Amino acid sequence: MENIVRKAEVKFILTRELGRLAKWLRILGYDTIYFYQANSGSLLIQALREDRIILTRNHRLSRPGGAPIVMVRSEILKEQIGEVLKQLHIEPRDDIMFSLCVICNTRLIPVSKEKVKDKVPEYVFSTQEDFITCPSCNRVYWQGTHWGNVKEMLKEIGLS
Repeated sequence: MENIVRKAEVKFILTRELGRLAKWLRILGYDTIYFYQANSGSLLIQALREDRIILTRNHRLSRPGGAPIVMVRSEILKEQIGEVLKQLHIEPRDDIMFSLCVICNTRLIPVSKEKVKDKVPEYVFSTQEDFITCPSCNRVYWQGTHWGNVKEMLKEIGLS
């Protein structure tokens, strides 16, 4: 697996039992597709075509199919995050954290405060200056308490 993580940008495709992990990998800034279909052939083709690492808990997929496959053993989200990052020798990077939409995996872009006035709670608008948005689904993000919560979780896992 070591040669996988030497690539400039690690990309994942996760099977349907790992939806919460997919969201967290996006929070950490990793291009992550959540593949919820049952068709393993399509999964393998997409992984190969897009140069993605397959993460799964499905033991039937653990057989070699041409694409790198990592078995996630734990059922507990915090352990899954640690397991994947440690197994692939990936260090969380502050410079890419919170750069992808957790809903649709699109790269986030800065947006002016005035443009989000009607899209965020009044308190958030009055206390925050910097906002980013998803150009695909129009969700708006800002640096709230969840940023610290992510850092705390990484510290608990032993990754920060």
